[in-house]
Amino acid sequence: MNINPYKIILEPVLTEKSVNLKEMNKYVFKVNDNANKNSVKQAVETLFKVKVGGVRIVNTKDKKARVGRYEGYRSGWKKAIVTLKEGKIEYTDVKK
Repeated sequence: MNINPYKIILEPVLTEKSVNLKEMNKYVFKVNDNANKNSVKQAVETLFKVKVGGVRIVNTKDKKARVGRYEGYRSGWKKAIVTLKEGKIEYTDVKK
């Protein structure tokens, strides 16, 4: 499948935990809900010109949210933890 890699990798996840994972050559991305390990691997290799060693996919669940007396849900999303064989990713490297 030739899918636009910009539609697979939506954005990097920049949290304290994900920044600490960079030291172990692991990077975290928010990905499309229909993405699988192979499509994420191809997208990262295409966008950042690196070699991917492995991909782990995590589905984050919906969370209850409350604003005043109104309750609802914050939507869930899918994230990918990408381990690199070689190379580094700088988030400013992506050019559209």
